[in-house]
Amino acid sequence: MQICQPQIAEQRSLLFLVPGTTGQFFCGGLFAELKAMKLAQQATQAEVVTYRQREENTLFLPDLLRQGIRHDRIFVVSWGFDVPKLIKQLKGHHVVYHAHSAGYGFRLPPTVPILTVSRNTMGYWGQYAPHSLIYYLPNQISDEFSSRNLPRDIDVLVQARKSSDYVLRSLVPALKKQCNVELISGFVSDLGELFNRSRVYLYDSAEYWAQHRISEGFGLPPMEAMASGCHVFSSVNHALSDYLDPGFNAHKIANYSIGYDAQRIMAVVNSAIPFELSNDFLEEYRSDNIVMRWTLILKELNEFFNYAEKNVGDLAGISEFRLNQLRVRSVLRKISQKVSQKIKPKN
Repeated sequence: MQICQPQIAEQRSLLFLVPGTTGQFFCGGLFAELKAMKLAQQATQAEVVTYRQREENTLFLPDLLRQGIRHDRIFVVSWGFDVPKLIKQLKGHHVVYHAHSAGYGFRLPPTVPILTVSRNTMGYWGQYAPHSLIYYLPNQISDEFSSRNLPRDIDVLVQARKSSDYVLRSLVPALKKQCNVELISGFVSDLGELFNRSRVYLYDSAEYWAQHRISEGFGLPPMEAMASGCHVFSSVNHALSDYLDPGFNAHKIANYSIGYDAQRIMAVVNSAIPFELSNDFLEEYRSDNIVMRWTLILKELNEFFNYAEKNVGDLAGISEFRLNQLRVRSVLRKISQKVSQKIKPKN
């Protein structure tokens, strides 16, 4: 029997849309997106495009839109709150959503494939966009986050951003009475060095994301800390549950009482036992694996857009109206079955 070989898809370039790349836009999401673009460049041509501010030597979205629709490129959108507006602006263009956090409330048409940075986010879109192409493309843990064998002169490291009131106002003051606590409140140029100098890293983001009503998309800091040899005490909300395993590779924070948490943290600090994360565990998040995933995903994206340019999708979406229809149909079916059982003649 002859096996049909898949048609070689046209290789399109990627244009990563970000609001800007200067200081006012600095955040974990921006840095993660720029890292993703750098890795994508090993599989295809890829560039940054800004859309809120024009920057020197950088493509600007309004300029590109004036060129009209081109099928030799794919726009990658990722800035959650801006996605609905960008999707509307890019109607007719090839668009991919690079999904970090989930829960923004918008829906996507099946013409927009979704790349998710965590399995938690993949599960979200598997429910709310069941007819879209969905792929898992984790964030990169770069090699700077590795053990450097530095003296660990910081007992407990905490970043103020995303930390809960409990950690900042209750737990940190209690720990400061017993050990050396370093609190970071601004941008750090070499976070890997700080992780390498620390014994324990605290991360409690559940309260932060609950306030913003969206999810923890990946949770880079705990993973980076673990890769650098830190013991991690963390919340396990959303995508953190992808890789944190309390009692085995991490500890859950905010348990029962301040005293109980402090006791557990100090036990780790005083033990001075180094934390080691296996290379096998980290391989999933290192550059080689992500480039491999980019290569396969891009092949499928190009094949999909080739097909979608000539064919219209015909799968019914899961709208609220359709769900109500299905519920009514299910109720009527159950009623019909009960009526049939009652009128069925007895032997």
